[in-house]
Amino acid sequence: MITLKARAKLNLFLEVTRRRPDGYHDLATLFARIGLCDGLSFRKSGPGIRLIVKGGPRGLGRPAENIVLKAAAGFFEVFGISPAVEIRLEKKIPVGAGLGGGSSDAAAALLGLAGLYKLPRGAAGRLMKLAAELGSDVPFFMLGAAMAEGTGRGEKLKVLKPAGSLPHIVLVYPGVPVYTNEVYCRLKPGGVSEIKKRLKDFHKLSGLLKKGGDFGPLLFNRLEEPVLPKHKAVRLAKEKLLELGADAALMSGSGASVFGLCRNRAKAARLAAQMKCIRGYSVFLTKFC
Repeated sequence: MITLKARAKLNLFLEVTRRRPDGYHDLATLFARIGLCDGLSFRKSGPGIRLIVKGGPRGLGRPAENIVLKAAAGFFEVFGISPAVEIRLEKKIPVGAGLGGGSSDAAAALLGLAGLYKLPRGAAGRLMKLAAELGSDVPFFMLGAAMAEGTGRGEKLKVLKPAGSLPHIVLVYPGVPVYTNEVYCRLKPGGVSEIKKRLKDFHKLSGLLKKGGDFGPLLFNRLEEPVLPKHKAVRLAKEKLLELGADAALMSGSGASVFGLCRNRAKAARLAAQMKCIRGYSVFLTKFC
């Protein structure tokens, strides 16, 4: 049997640079892997693919609603292997939260099955191609890197190695999901000059992380613009984190989660305890990996 952790991610920066002819959007984003994770285990069993899900919303294990099943089906088709596996998924990452939980689970499914069936190293390229077909964030989770710059749809990656000590994270899911399609439908991209300025900030942020500097002032997420005015719970969660003293706060991905950064762990723990008192919030005190 093989067991893996599928970690969540934050977007420390996310600018939408253009809408592509294929309907997707080009991004400049900075992915960061964090401690919050789902758990997956894999073992060979009778014929077929059996997925057992613990936690998460009802119906998550259905084929139409679970990317792990899609990843497993794609794996067996691409590599010409007859499926005979049982996969157990324990969900802890909130769904519809902008934390990449589904994408991380899909990457873990591909990596777990590759290990279970002892694929050769030469299969890595086909695995990564399959990952990109499953979702724009999935290739990042295949890397196993702490951080990476993402361009294109997010699938073109450059590993970033942060230096120095990183802040502690107070992560808040306000209890109501935000759906990515809705967000991009309401998005109004910035102007050319504004995007150029943001891209300079993107490179400054990467540079500060490599040197171990304070990157909080450069956090940015273009998707806050269509989300925060419409989703009060998300907006109030961010405002509360800042009100209680977070050094910086930002929505991750397309929401609904927001995170606050604190250089001091004791301060982060106090802030997390205060946020937990707010009804409907799921709060996680975590760290960068």
